[in-house]
Formats: sequence, structure tokens, C-alpha cells
Amino acid sequence: MRICVIDGQGGGIGSVIIRRIKDEFGEEVEVLALGTNAIATAQMMKAHANRGATGENAILVTIQEADVVIGPLGIVLANAMMGEVTPAIAAGVATCRARKFLLPLTQENVEVVSVAHEPLPHQVDHIVNLRLKEMLKHV
Repeated sequence: MRICVIDGQGGGIGSVIIRRIKDEFGEEVEVLALGTNAIATAQMMKAHANRGATGENAILVTIQEADVVIGPLGIVLANAMMGEVTPAIAAGVATCRARKFLLPLTQENVEVVSVAHEPLPHQVDHIVNLRLKEMLKHV
């Protein structure tokens, strides 16, 4: 299974996600770090992603071969993350064939209503323990 983790700015959210996936599945899954900038990619690589790439084109090309895309809600919002998520990235993520797991964390003027407000590690545990494990059973 190929999992693409997309993050921007400092890459902190993506790093948490990658560490947790690698702790749970090791090399059973391939995790690709896709940063909207080089700092985000570098931070996610330090969390032991298998490979990493930076920028709009790298993200758009790589997600086409993904089984799962994980990131904050902003990755489907044009101009999110202080403009780092281009309209093309937002559209590309929203329309790619991969299953998307979006964390309701945003700095934008967007609020997801009726979602449990849990800390990032709890949300990532939910993705790993429920969603990814279920998907791996069917691979």
C-alpha cells in the first residue's frame, strides 16, 4: 500500500502522522512525504518516510499512484496554509482516486461542525487503528 502524507509550513502535522504509521506498520506500507515546501518535506523525511518530494508538480504526479492520501483539511482548500496549497494541489487531491483521510485541523476561516475536537495524536491513532488497518485487510 502506498500512503502519501501531504503537509506544508513546518511539516509538524505530517511528521506526527508518518511516525505513527511507521511505528504501527513498519515497512509493510510505503509512506511518501509530500511537502508544499522543502522544510515540510525535510521534517517528514526525518520521521522516516520512505521517500519525499516537494512542490506542486511533485504532489500532483505522486498522488496519482497513491492508495491513501493523509493530511490536514487544508490540503483540499485552495490557497490554504498561507497560500502554500495552490488551487491545483487542492483540486488534484480532491479528485485523485486515492482514499483521503483529512484531519479537521485548519488555520483557515473554515470550521468543520460536529466533529470531536481531539488532539492530533488521537486523530492519527484513529486513522491508523481503524481506517488503515481495515484497508490493509482487503489488500
